[in-house]
Amino acid sequence: MELLKEKNKTNRELNELSLLFEISRALSESLDLRSVLKPVLRMTAEHMEMLRGTLTILNRKTGEIFIEEAYGLLPEEQAKGKYRLGEGITGKVVETGQPAIIPQISDEPLFLDRTGSRKRLNKKDISFICVPIKIGSEVIGALSVDRLFSDKVSFEEDVRLLTIIASNISQAVKLRQLAQEEVKKLAEENLRLHEELKDKFKPANIIGNSKAMRNIYPLIEKVGNTNTTVLILGESGVGKEKVAQAIHYGSCRADKPFIKFNCAALPENLIESELFGHEKGAFTGASSTRKGRFELADGGTIFLDEIGEIPTSIQTKLLRVLQEKEFEKIGGNDSIKVNVRIIAATNRNLEIAIKERIFREDLYYRLNVFPIVVPPLRERKTDILLLADHFIEKYNREHGKSIKRISTTAIDLLICYNWPGNVRELENCMERAVILSADSVIHGFHLPPSLQTGNSSGTEKSGSLEQMLSYYEQEMIAEALKSTSGNIVQAASQLGITERIMGLRIHKYNIDPQWFKNWNKSSQKTEHDARLAISSEIT
Repeated sequence: MELLKEKNKTNRELNELSLLFEISRALSESLDLRSVLKPVLRMTAEHMEMLRGTLTILNRKTGEIFIEEAYGLLPEEQAKGKYRLGEGITGKVVETGQPAIIPQISDEPLFLDRTGSRKRLNKKDISFICVPIKIGSEVIGALSVDRLFSDKVSFEEDVRLLTIIASNISQAVKLRQLAQEEVKKLAEENLRLHEELKDKFKPANIIGNSKAMRNIYPLIEKVGNTNTTVLILGESGVGKEKVAQAIHYGSCRADKPFIKFNCAALPENLIESELFGHEKGAFTGASSTRKGRFELADGGTIFLDEIGEIPTSIQTKLLRVLQEKEFEKIGGNDSIKVNVRIIAATNRNLEIAIKERIFREDLYYRLNVFPIVVPPLRERKTDILLLADHFIEKYNREHGKSIKRISTTAIDLLICYNWPGNVRELENCMERAVILSADSVIHGFHLPPSLQTGNSSGTEKSGSLEQMLSYYEQEMIAEALKSTSGNIVQAASQLGITERIMGLRIHKYNIDPQWFKNWNKSSQKTEHDARLAISSEIT
């Protein structure tokens, strides 16, 4: 007899483990909890030989408990299953967080039978078991079952099993809540970035007031609300991507995807897959079907940077997309139609590339429908200080600094330099200077050595160490006089030298202290105005 009992216990435990495994697998199959609850209730019913089962959820805002999913109930019966906290057995379980066992529902006055599903049955034959569903100590709902009453039934075993199932459901609910919160957060962040980019990259907010930049703003505005293909030309670092973003976010496609792809960033054998996607098994490593950039950009804009570097083997397929707006994935047979606006950019001379037979002539004419040439920084000298101020503010925030101004000598270096790396090089220089500055001022010696050499700046060579030291001494004296409004005594004290030595240095460098008399914070002529005056003279 004992052996038989042990065997029955072992069989029951194996069946329970099998049930819990199947429930766990079902709950992990989909993030849509509703689609897996019914199978979970069905499996539970088959294992426990129950008549019906329900999963109820508490609505925190209304305080109402309603049936989320049910087994063995008609839709109209399920709709009637609504309770308040503390109302009926289910309401008590959700309120207290304690399980309830009703051997015979006919003997329990709190049992309400709201669904009406038991009216035609003998209630003496029905047992009701209800356990809470918790996330931590918080009750979010309840799991309940009806089963036929029997003296041989172990209600404690049923409660234990249902509690484990409820725990699995609660973990699934928690994971889905976290996933939904993350999706919501990403959606809000995406919306915020879209709004930010609209403001940041529209032509009015592209930094630059020079004539060269003002000439391209009308072009951006006119082409923005069309579907025309745009080819952006210019040297590396001039801001071609900014122009592409301004076109997209100023167009009717602004709320659609803006997909970027650098044609020089990947090897030739990966570019086709990245652009057009592939089918599962199309090549070694293609373990699943993947969408390409064109498919992801459907309805929006794709920005093809460094288009001059795209391999000739890909150019034919790209030409077809431009002409027909369709393509096939690698390993696929079906043509995929896309509604995509194409903006391409390059720093290469494509006409020379055509002559060298490394770029298709027909593709060039397809891309070159509406060309926009972004000027290099050396042709927009008046924008240098505006950009420098912008980058100082940016890196002040990033590095926790408080740079207030740029010294006159540093301004001279910035204006005279040729900037072969354009805006990108200027940004790197200003970040370096912000990090190095220790007195809230960008000095000439904070700028990279390349800006301070004769070859790079077009100025005379500095020569000896003595000449370089004199150069820095002159800058420090000028800065001291500027900060003291031309007061020689205060300037000397600030530099830690005597008034006599200060006078000798002023005479040596032919500095006029009177020029600094009107240089103060209350003056209407700000340092920014002075910078613009300097840059205008140079331009």
